[in-house]
Amino acid sequence: MAKRKKKKPERIIHLSAGPLPARLALRFANQALLFTDASRLRQGGLGAALYRTSDEAAQTFTRSVALTGSNELELQAAVFGLQQAARCIPGMPFALFSDNQDAVVCLVRAKQLGAARDEQLGRLFPDANLDALLQHAAPNWIPGHGTCRGNALADLLARRAAGGATPPGNSLSR
Repeated sequence: MAKRKKKKPERIIHLSAGPLPARLALRFANQALLFTDASRLRQGGLGAALYRTSDEAAQTFTRSVALTGSNELELQAAVFGLQQAARCIPGMPFALFSDNQDAVVCLVRAKQLGAARDEQLGRLFPDANLDALLQHAAPNWIPGHGTCRGNALADLLARRAAGGATPPGNSLSR
């Protein structure tokens, strides 16, 4: 008789009280905060959570898209978030957070050198004025599946948009 494998205990993550962990909150205290994420399930899902201040509830945005590569979806999620920020807080500086380093590096490079110099961005977003979208944004990488409430919310939104169920006991009400 074969032995049964022991079930791994479910990892409990204690999310930060605000959108960012305390160690980062002061650094971004006077900016709006935008968190983006993507998910690949039945379809592609994009999620964005925008906090005008760290004390307010997030405005949330989702979109379902065709499945593509993971990095491309993450880049789509970041641009989707930039579009929502331009619509909701025009002209206001904000910090953009993504848990995908490739997307952040691509956006930082586009902001520094101009989006027209990046062939991938031009191919993926031919109608988006990325230079204008990035003008007030400060792209930042944040580790995924950590204690950051804003990132966890963006992850949940992307999963829902991709056709996934909400994990039991997953409440991100703040």
